[in-house]
Amino acid sequence: MGEERGARAARARALAVLRVRGRALAVALLPAALAVVLLAGGVTGQLTGPGWDAARWAVSGAAVAVLLGAVGVGAVIARARPALTPTVEIAEAAAPDLYRMVRDLAVRLAVPAPSAIALTPDCDSWLEDRTHRAHRLPGGGAHDTAGAAPVLVIGSPFLWWMRVGELRAVLAPVVAGTGPSAHPDIAAARRFVRGLDAAVALPGRPDLGAVRRLGARAVGAVARLMLRAAREHAAEMERGVAAAASERAQTVDYGLRIVAQEQVGLAYAGWDRLLSRVALPAWRMGRWPSRLDAGVVSALTELSRRDRLAEGFTSRLGERPACDLLEEPGLVDEATSLLAARLFHGGPAEPGPDWAPVDWQRYPEEVVDRKWRTEAARLHRVLDRLGIRATPEGPTLTRVLDHFSTADDGETLAAALSAELSREERAPRGDATARTPSPAPAPPAAPAPAAGTAPAADAGRSFGPGHTTGPTPSPTPATDTGHATDTSHATGTGHTTGTARRGDDTAPAPGGGTDPASAPAPAAPAPAIRGADDLPLLPLQPPRSGRELLADHVLAMVCCAAVDTAGAAPGLDWLDGPVLLVGDGGGRRRADVAPGVLALIEEADPEPLRGWLASVGARPEKPVRLV
Repeated sequence: MGEERGARAARARALAVLRVRGRALAVALLPAALAVVLLAGGVTGQLTGPGWDAARWAVSGAAVAVLLGAVGVGAVIARARPALTPTVEIAEAAAPDLYRMVRDLAVRLAVPAPSAIALTPDCDSWLEDRTHRAHRLPGGGAHDTAGAAPVLVIGSPFLWWMRVGELRAVLAPVVAGTGPSAHPDIAAARRFVRGLDAAVALPGRPDLGAVRRLGARAVGAVARLMLRAAREHAAEMERGVAAAASERAQTVDYGLRIVAQEQVGLAYAGWDRLLSRVALPAWRMGRWPSRLDAGVVSALTELSRRDRLAEGFTSRLGERPACDLLEEPGLVDEATSLLAARLFHGGPAEPGPDWAPVDWQRYPEEVVDRKWRTEAARLHRVLDRLGIRATPEGPTLTRVLDHFSTADDGETLAAALSAELSREERAPRGDATARTPSPAPAPPAAPAPAAGTAPAADAGRSFGPGHTTGPTPSPTPATDTGHATDTSHATGTGHTTGTARRGDDTAPAPGGGTDPASAPAPAAPAPAIRGADDLPLLPLQPPRSGRELLADHVLAMVCCAAVDTAGAAPGLDWLDGPVLLVGDGGGRRRADVAPGVLALIEEADPEPLRGWLASVGARPEKPVRLV
């Protein structure tokens, strides 16, 4: 009953949207109708005389102009390319089990099955119409013709974090939406609204010339008027569609769906934390983690253990992970990881010397350590340009401590750091004098990571019900070396782990290489990425202020001194990102670095930091190695 009520409401609102189009057409035809009346009056001799003749000419000319304008506006709206969500296309051959699950779900819901499946680096799922000619794949495809069912877009973190049953429960109301989408009125109303949206965005396209941009602005103004009139009806139509789909999905895994929705919120929290704290420092270094989706498993596992929410943790490990529905989960993870880097950081579309992938085992050495040394080198370059006296031994932390002890404030140094960073970012690639050296690709064999940096690519590999391994991150609180001024901690609920049965990173053999007998098969073609070049950059964080940059660079210098003079080591915390490991036995994390750094740069008081250095055995007078 509720489903029928929602469907009726959606159809009624769809007709209201189409009436907006009809009224716009009537307005465009009104001058032509008046011209026909005047011309007919002249032919029959009813409307004669100089005044009527002038009116006929004026109205006829206006009618022709309005008709030509209406035809142009209609053609632009019909041909305007709607925005395409950036996704990784998943062919049926690459995920037959996933397609089979979705089709079985559609059969149970008695709705058309989605025409294709795609993944996006986001924690959401929806249906997307791709019947527009501009969205058709080269060579055609199942979903490239008008009238085809929409594409199912799935958030990639769901596949790695959720179990198969949970994913099916989460997708049930989404797949149920294909039923209302097949209704002719709803489909026509959606095409009309998408065309208006695309027409409104036309003036912002950079490939338009001055004349075309002027015409696009006129079309955009008309489209904006119609969109304003149809917006409320379109929103109510979508609410009706969602209500009908949700009501229809009540018959499929309703109890499990409530539990799965909790996992949706947890996945969102872990994914956001992983991107902003772990991936972003790597992207800034010209490296992109190639297993972000597998990393979210370790991040969420650490979140649940750190907050003591692991009750029932092992019970879910025996269930099949949703990423097991992919034939080559490693390739898919790599493609979505690269897409995330392009969307949130603006990285290139292909790997290269300045844009190389990095796996989790190499992250502490190739990202954390290099980040610290690059920022420490930048700090000393700026001190040189400001004429700050250098120590004879070389780049030392003592130089930094002495400068802040005698300086009135750090504003000058902060501004100089901001200018230096901007100059490096604007410098052409290959300008060795302005840019930091490009990171070298990872060697084939990687040493074992430091304690607390368990690799996520193989974390939670499923070998069948009741037999699953999991990552072992330490629950000890970490020092957040990438965010010296942030002391907040995320909390959440839920607990599980899991990646893929095949296609993951291969663990290094004891001798430093890979066992030939267990060498992976030749790599399959990488999944195609669509729509990433049509959207603007979506930064994860606002630009850092000069004070934040200064804190990051001083903290980096402190970490370099601890590594070079006290035997500390760079590490990775799945929730906080780069951390410093101090002590024997693999190192333990210290959560008290940031207060000393803040006291130094904000109060010109070096004593708290000197006390911390003494507690870990670091010697600030010793030179450190820079990049």
